[in-house]
Amino acid sequence: MLAVNYSTIRSNLKEYCDKATDQYETVIVTRKDEKNVVLLSLEKYNAIMKAARNAEYLDKIDKSMEQVKQGKVVVKTIQE
Repeated sequence: MLAVNYSTIRSNLKEYCDKATDQYETVIVTRKDEKNVVLLSLEKYNAIMKAARNAEYLDKIDKSMEQVKQGKVVVKTIQE
């Protein structure tokens, strides 16, 4: 993980974009008033988002399993 100030990244944007995509480096762009941003490859971003969606899905399954254990279910037949 690299931390680079705004002026440096502005003058060397291609270099830092290449580091993010080719070397899978995460680049933190430091700015005034702690309004920092992060530069990372689309591949890495997609992996992070997938992990977050998976975590949300697993949480829903856990909640559903807890409801089943507590008997909070409705049983219906095909005819219903």
